[in-house]
Amino acid sequence: MPKKFKQEYRVQGCTAHIRKRQSGKNTFTYQVRYRRNGYNINASGRTIEEAKEKFLAKLNEVDRNGGPTKTNGIPNVFGDFADYYFEKFYRRRVSEATYKNTLNRYNNHIKPIFGDKKLKSVNALMCQEVIDKLTEQEKCKTADEVYCILNTIFRMAIKHSVLTANPIDIVFHKKHATEHGAALTKDEEKFLLAATSGTPYQLMFAIALYTGLRPNEYYSAKMDGEFITAINSKRKNGKVEYKKIPITPMLAPYVENVTELKFHVANRIREKFHSIFPNKRLYDLRTTFYTRCCECGVADVARDEFVGHSHGALGDAYTDLSDEFLLKEGQKLSY
Repeated sequence: MPKKFKQEYRVQGCTAHIRKRQSGKNTFTYQVRYRRNGYNINASGRTIEEAKEKFLAKLNEVDRNGGPTKTNGIPNVFGDFADYYFEKFYRRRVSEATYKNTLNRYNNHIKPIFGDKKLKSVNALMCQEVIDKLTEQEKCKTADEVYCILNTIFRMAIKHSVLTANPIDIVFHKKHATEHGAALTKDEEKFLLAATSGTPYQLMFAIALYTGLRPNEYYSAKMDGEFITAINSKRKNGKVEYKKIPITPMLAPYVENVTELKFHVANRIREKFHSIFPNKRLYDLRTTFYTRCCECGVADVARDEFVGHSHGALGDAYTDLSDEFLLKEGQKLSY
């Protein structure tokens, strides 16, 4: 922002600041902002007049909804409270990948509708309409996720004494049946690897098939002696935990002389997989690995270690499997 451009805008007893920001090579936007006495109001436009008009509309909306945007120091506007909760509390409880995914769903499906509204003004009917619209569009999984996020935000608002009741409690929503992955047949495994022979995709699919990594774990996969290591994306409380999968007889031919693993972004891998198997999901490769572990007699405790499942609170506290044991179990994956 050019230092020479900073003006004040006086409206309805409020002194707001106007800032000019460059948005392109020869284009600018103007922002009007007022942060004082518990208020946090800002609006932007391509001209000063447009920004002022939007600011005045928001100012009037805030007045109609009951004044300042904080209650006892806690934001009481839906979007501000959600940002506060996600950053101060939620982020500490989940992995970074889960945090980003939840934030993306919130920003795409909830914030545009409720972001500027006071929490107390968001009622059950408004929430029901959001859920119904997603369901009608056959976005059933997204409807589940939005329902869960809304429920969490409202429950946290109650715990912060911003709300006294949860609107979601009377919203009707039937959770859709989760479709579990289907394992590839052994012939389909061979076809997938043959179809990508001579391309970087073959190694990517071999790693996915014979390690059981989740798609969001591909980026962290590394060669580590006789193992492939990767960050377990399902660990909570901000804890970073690595899992180790042995280089099994099925995987060994594909990683011979390989010292570094490079994966394309998950969407590109997913697109390539769908071009070969249009009716299958990339996650099916993880299901395939789990299935082969069962078929080949891999010990349950080793299989769970490979795929990154929890052994339960007691098991996680006392289970520390040796590399020798994991390698021995990994050798069973030969078919």
